[in-house]
Amino acid sequence: MNVEIPLWAGIPASILLVAGGVISLIGSAGLLRFKDFVSRIHAPTLGNTLGAVCVLLASILVFSSIQQRFVIHEILIILLLFITSPVTAMLLMRAAVYRSRRDRGDFNAE
Repeated sequence: MNVEIPLWAGIPASILLVAGGVISLIGSAGLLRFKDFVSRIHAPTLGNTLGAVCVLLASILVFSSIQQRFVIHEILIILLLFITSPVTAMLLMRAAVYRSRRDRGDFNAE
């Protein structure tokens, strides 16, 4: 199956794909740069979410031009990603704070 992608959709989609890859790479590099867990979890959460959004926008553009109708599946994925990624990061950070308080032994400070 050989499908021609129109030039008006191919160029912005390729730019979005490259930008998404670069943003995800920069966000993942934050794991190496930062020292503590709370700082480390912040960079990949933002970077990988924005990188995935760029890739999904490129997918919307390409598949909408190929099928000649607006594709909605990727919008649902973006919405779920925007909901689940911050919640997961928050729960991981709360667990890290709880663990550090447990290791110090100051549970009665609440």
